[in-house]
Amino acid sequence: MTSHKLEKFARMANQIGDFYATQPPERAAEGVASHIRKFWTPKMIAETIAALDAGAVALNDTSARGFAVLKQQLTNAG
Repeated sequence: MTSHKLEKFARMANQIGDFYATQPPERAAEGVASHIRKFWTPKMIAETIAALDAGAVALNDTSARGFAVLKQQLTNAG
């Protein structure tokens, strides 16, 4: 994945996190995860999770928690 693409995904994820940040942390994380599942392709999700695991991208707290929820859900599903 190109760094430009990764930066774009991080920026989009952080915007989603900013939207949900006013909610309680657990609800906000679920909101981010739900939004990502609905509107991002599986490839976008996988690339972003891989970049997070590799430490190649940093997200705001709400987005990071949302991706942690999403990663756990994907792990449990498959």
